[in-house]
Amino acid sequence: MPYEFTEQGRTMLAEVRSFLDDHIYPNEVDYYAEREAAGPAGYPPIMDKLKAAARERGLWNLFLPHLAPDSPGTKLSNLDYAPVSEQLGKVPFASEALNCAAPDTGNMEVLNLYGSETVKRDWLAPLLEGEIRSAFSMTEPDVASSDATNIGLRIERDGDNYVLNGKKWFSSGALAERCKVLVVMGKTDPNASRHLQQSMIVVPRDAKGLSVGRVPHVFGFEDRGGHPELIYDNVRVPADNLLGEEGSGFAISQARLGPGRIHHCMRAVGVAERALELMITRSLERTTFGSLVAQKGLIQDWIAEARIEIDMAREYVLRTAHLMDTVGNKSAATEISGIKVAVPNMALKVIDRAIQVHGAAGVSQYTPLAEMWAHMRTLRIADGPDEVHKMTIARREIMKHAPEFRMNATAPALSAADDPKVFTRP
Repeated sequence: MPYEFTEQGRTMLAEVRSFLDDHIYPNEVDYYAEREAAGPAGYPPIMDKLKAAARERGLWNLFLPHLAPDSPGTKLSNLDYAPVSEQLGKVPFASEALNCAAPDTGNMEVLNLYGSETVKRDWLAPLLEGEIRSAFSMTEPDVASSDATNIGLRIERDGDNYVLNGKKWFSSGALAERCKVLVVMGKTDPNASRHLQQSMIVVPRDAKGLSVGRVPHVFGFEDRGGHPELIYDNVRVPADNLLGEEGSGFAISQARLGPGRIHHCMRAVGVAERALELMITRSLERTTFGSLVAQKGLIQDWIAEARIEIDMAREYVLRTAHLMDTVGNKSAATEISGIKVAVPNMALKVIDRAIQVHGAAGVSQYTPLAEMWAHMRTLRIADGPDEVHKMTIARREIMKHAPEFRMNATAPALSAADDPKVFTRP
């Protein structure tokens, strides 16, 4: 399908590349030193300097094409944003410097589309200004959260308030000192139909009755802001904090996760590009058995395969972004699921080979590769595991041939009489 970047998109991409060269790459060492000194919940002071530099260049809130015209930032289409996000993916903290970091991006989209005027004033506005951070509180420790209808946290109406009771975990970033608000999904009506039982609501991070339980690490890494278990014990919030209508939580979650998934994949292409760069650089610095590692046929094969795989994944992402812009997220659902499976797996393969070329250093904290691998491996679970996305794709493909096909019923047999494309040898 043909697509073309706009002049604005090309200009913004050049600006972002220049910003990374001028501000991000030169400050990588200082950022990680400050992050370590600040601790898991702390805020590296250098980030304020980077944010100010980004805003001065007009590189702010680039991810929201449908935001109000008077809100801060320059909005790009999904297609134009894709190569920009790829560049940001090369350095983990670059997206935050431009106020384009997850989970804030998805949360801002939800607050913009479904929040009351009070919610937009109190929470969306400071998020758009980069003054605070947010977390998405959906996954639960006691159920298989890959099926969002399983969630058990209760959201019950009590006069002018809603009361929340239950547990969540992997509410990424919720321990950060700048995290001030949570977007929470829970069950408002257990007796409604399966996809209308859930609702979403905004909860201040300092709400009474909200406490922290376990704090999981990811492959031993303690990420900034953590992925904590949050315990909601009679947490009371105003009814005006509800997002959309009661029972619309599942639909809102799908609306949120569509853009979030493609943003993850855009960044993952950048992660793979950075891993390839590191692999090539390392292969040109080391010799084994009398020649450069880069002169080994196997290593050249890995480099070539990586280039092919990255370029194929990028085209898949760009096509999906174009479809989201032209036919909408719902019509592009198959492609969104497809890239969510394909791109993290591609990135993992490239990173794994880069680790191998680095030898023991590749699995240490002295290169970014181990942390990159941990994040990409997590992405095969976050925002829906591979298996659920594959099931969704397969079901849609089957229904092209058998429209009445359902997962929970006996599927009708298909024969040549039903579909002339079915070939049977006489």
